[in-house]
Amino acid sequence: MTGAPVSSGGVVRGRVRDRRGFSRPRGGSRKFNTAPRRFRGSSSTPWLYLAPALVVLGGLLVYPVYQLGLISFLEYTQAQVSGGEPTTFQGFGNYAELFGDGEFWRVLLATVVFAAACVVSTLAVGCALAVLLTRVRAVPRLALMLAGLGAWATPAVTGSTVWLLLFDPDFGPVNRMLGLGDHSWTYGRYSAFLLVLLEVVWCSFPFVMVTVYAGIRAVPSEVLEAAALDGASQWRIWRSVLAPMLRPILVVVTIQSVIWDFKVFTQIYVMTGGGGIAGQNMVLNVYAYQKAFASSQYSLGSAIGVVMLLILLAVTLVYLRLLRRQGEEL
Repeated sequence: MTGAPVSSGGVVRGRVRDRRGFSRPRGGSRKFNTAPRRFRGSSSTPWLYLAPALVVLGGLLVYPVYQLGLISFLEYTQAQVSGGEPTTFQGFGNYAELFGDGEFWRVLLATVVFAAACVVSTLAVGCALAVLLTRVRAVPRLALMLAGLGAWATPAVTGSTVWLLLFDPDFGPVNRMLGLGDHSWTYGRYSAFLLVLLEVVWCSFPFVMVTVYAGIRAVPSEVLEAAALDGASQWRIWRSVLAPMLRPILVVVTIQSVIWDFKVFTQIYVMTGGGGIAGQNMVLNVYAYQKAFASSQYSLGSAIGVVMLLILLAVTLVYLRLLRRQGEEL
């Protein structure tokens, strides 16, 4: 009986070993398992990585908001702060007093109108300069970006003081250039709001400009060239091509601008001397400050803060919901 040669391999319990030592079933070919291994980590592992950031956010955001809401339901004045009288629970009494005050509704209306004007102006200036950055050469582009970032980095108190000096009725260069003599910009209600609006736009447009410019640079050049070859004007290219493609970016800068401009405090307080003559330039943030610290009605000031928070959350959620209905991916 002649045996088969086994120098090139062998048989081990129904499996064949080839020359390179790989084991495979008899009569079959070698098969390698190329399926990726699944990560079998615990479902709580991502939360462990997020825990430090959540703790920091909880300390910086959640706890102050909780304290703000708690104080708004209490009677908390200077007497309670000093310990002369006990703190009592008022329920919605502070909110009822706030909503029954006609001055609150006047300040709320002024805040909404002023914030809307600031948002529209900031977006218009920022988007226009972003398009301009794509049209100029490297040196003017660098100079414009440095100037914008300088305005962005300037503290609000410093910027407000500089603008007051520029529009000073006695020594300001603006009145001399315009031939307005000793006209006081902060005396009238609307001129004071206009002056503050210009300063807010000056310190806010760089964020919009840089963000939108980065989005424009990400748009394929072939798309813009095709629109130009079709005879579209610059305005038509922006309205029909760039704006729809940049809508997610515009959503971000719009929401950020709404939040920043709705809670403006420093510019109004510094440039109008705490709200203007007889409070004619009061906005909600300054109104809350006056109630909480000037009048020592800390519970009413906290109630105003809660109302502002709810308004901003409602505006943001409604805006995002409208975009989702239009099929935008955010």
